[in-house]
Amino acid sequence: MMYRLLVAVAAFALSFAASMARAEDAPKLDVVKLTIGQRGNWDTAITYLGSRAGIFKRYGLELDMVYTSGSGETLQPVIAGAVDAGLAVGTLGAMSAFAKGAPVRIIAAEATGAADYWYSRTSSPIRTLRDTNGHTIAYSTRGSSTDSIVRAFITEFGLTAKPVATGNPSATLAAVMSDQVDVGWSSPPYGLKEMEDGKIRLVAKATDAAIVRDQTIRVIVANANALEARPDVFRRFMQAYRDSIDYMYGDSPQVIIDYAAFVGVPDSMARRVRDDFFPRSLVNPDEIKGIDSLMHEAVELKFIAEPLTKEQLAQLIQLQPPMTH
Repeated sequence: MMYRLLVAVAAFALSFAASMARAEDAPKLDVVKLTIGQRGNWDTAITYLGSRAGIFKRYGLELDMVYTSGSGETLQPVIAGAVDAGLAVGTLGAMSAFAKGAPVRIIAAEATGAADYWYSRTSSPIRTLRDTNGHTIAYSTRGSSTDSIVRAFITEFGLTAKPVATGNPSATLAAVMSDQVDVGWSSPPYGLKEMEDGKIRLVAKATDAAIVRDQTIRVIVANANALEARPDVFRRFMQAYRDSIDYMYGDSPQVIIDYAAFVGVPDSMARRVRDDFFPRSLVNPDEIKGIDSLMHEAVELKFIAEPLTKEQLAQLIQLQPPMTH
């Protein structure tokens, strides 16, 4: 009996020592801390789905992801240096922070154009943007892309609607259904079921504002100090991000299964979100479009006091070059 016990103890010790040796031999992963706006949107799920597929790990990275209700909440931890980067930050908000001396740098486009939409209760008389005059219309947080889009609606259509910050799509839907705000905002897949069930109706799409269609309205920003200290980490991060996009628009059915489970919708709706609302061009990270019109808008809306100079733009926008495989 004692002999068998000693053998078992010895076997366990050898197994434990072997596992410890393997752990020591395994390469350590660089941790990248992220804040990400609007959990569950297809475009903001890139890092999650890429991590699920092991893509970031292949580049020696481990992601620590925290989701926020909008651009303002995403940006502040980046400015403070509490996280390395923020995803889905409104471009105007990033410009404003930079102009005020905050240590932020744009390292990629996050969304060019937008899949966001605005809606009202089916019992409401509001059916079009022009019906919003004298009513409240939602956006997420100050400086966010939805803030920019609502301002564009008001300017282009000459509206007298009152913009109201309502946070994420879930909180916004609750505000609309309880009559706290007249027109809500959302991004697929949120709200599609309620629309199918006849509870809400579509009032406008982001692309109804002409200026939005060719603008990079959301960006990925990095803390300037972190970017300077770990340039290789950020370059690997962006390459893994590109590879994750390739995976998301490829033939693998697993990405749809994972996204559907992440958001809590049927696979068919998950596929519809990608195929009907998010063309691949929308998530291209390697080109910032419409910078002149964005800067004009930033001045008009008092995000910045005056246009940024070419030198300032070169400092602010530091796109990461692709890595050769």
